[in-house]
Amino acid sequence: MSDDQHDGPQGPTVRDRRRIDPETFEVREPQSAAAPAPEAPAAPEPGLPDEQVEQLQTALAERTADLQRLQAEYVNYKRRVDRDRDLTRKVALEGFVKDLLPVLDDVRSAREHGELAGAFKAVGEQVERITTRHGLESFGAKGDPFDPHIHEALMQVPAEGVDGPTCVEILQPGYRIGERVLRPARVAVGEPVEGSAAPVVEQTTDTGAGTPAADAEQ
Repeated sequence: MSDDQHDGPQGPTVRDRRRIDPETFEVREPQSAAAPAPEAPAAPEPGLPDEQVEQLQTALAERTADLQRLQAEYVNYKRRVDRDRDLTRKVALEGFVKDLLPVLDDVRSAREHGELAGAFKAVGEQVERITTRHGLESFGAKGDPFDPHIHEALMQVPAEGVDGPTCVEILQPGYRIGERVLRPARVAVGEPVEGSAAPVVEQTTDTGAGTPAADAEQ
């Protein structure tokens, strides 16, 4: 038989890692791992010429200015679109509400005459709620000072107890949405009456004349 046939399977390799030698009882020096070789320094990259650097900086400044200008134009455009949208909505709302003012006048007149009842009452109150929800409010009350910006004088009458032109009767209420007057209040204006001075009555005291006493005869 050959030597290869006599050799059996090799066992595990045993390494003696004891720090003290069992024969000499001396402390063994630890085996240090091999230090890695230092890396070679990277080769410096070649720098750009100063002229090319200046050109790149100029191009960057121009692109930044273009971007800022486009951003400002977009902000202005968005504001203009929002403003136009709000204006269009307000104009459409005012036109819609103006068409309902005659209906509101009929509802008010029917309520004053006690004729607002039944289905007409339900519809009228629903119209009032809808217009109020959209910001419509009525104005004009008896005793308000006359303001030509919000009042329309249909008649003038003399009135006592007023210092200036005053609304003495509301013929038709006015309506507005916010500060926008849709219809002025139609009123009767009372003008102060020029008062005449009251006559002064002078009271005199009648003392009367005394009669001289006659001389007594001696």
